[in-house]
Amino acid sequence: MKHLVRHGLSACFLGVLCLAAQAQEFRLGFVNIERLLKEANISKTAQSKLEQEFAKREKELVTLGNTLKTAGDQFEREAPTMPESQRSARQKQLLDQDREFQRKRREFQEDLTSRKSEELAQVTERATKIVNQVAESEKYDVILQDAVYVNPRHDITDRVLKALNAAK
Repeated sequence: MKHLVRHGLSACFLGVLCLAAQAQEFRLGFVNIERLLKEANISKTAQSKLEQEFAKREKELVTLGNTLKTAGDQFEREAPTMPESQRSARQKQLLDQDREFQRKRREFQEDLTSRKSEELAQVTERATKIVNQVAESEKYDVILQDAVYVNPRHDITDRVLKALNAAK
């Protein structure tokens, strides 16, 4: 049912666009937002910034994970010859260390995801402003960002990308 309503609304929208196009010249454009977010200089800068910001923590996590794995392997080798009390204490210690490692890894992922969202929001905001500027300066009536098919003559992604990279 939703598809029928959506397709019906799409058909109505296209019908209105056709009528508007007959009444006056109607300009339609398309922007590939995914491509903008991947290729724009501000996106690349944001990615580098995130990598630098989180590189130290990531390296610490990798080191901690390797240390924990080594300690676990050593415990597995030595456990059969250990007295029960020492084995239990060492097993508890390893479980505590693993729990701490998992907590730090989870915090790292949450912080990274949060920062990626912040950076993406900034990039998206700037890209939207540039799309609007290009649309106004070139007198477009509608700019689409999602479509099943787009004739390349309507794709203004390169122009927006150029303007976005030129903007400071």
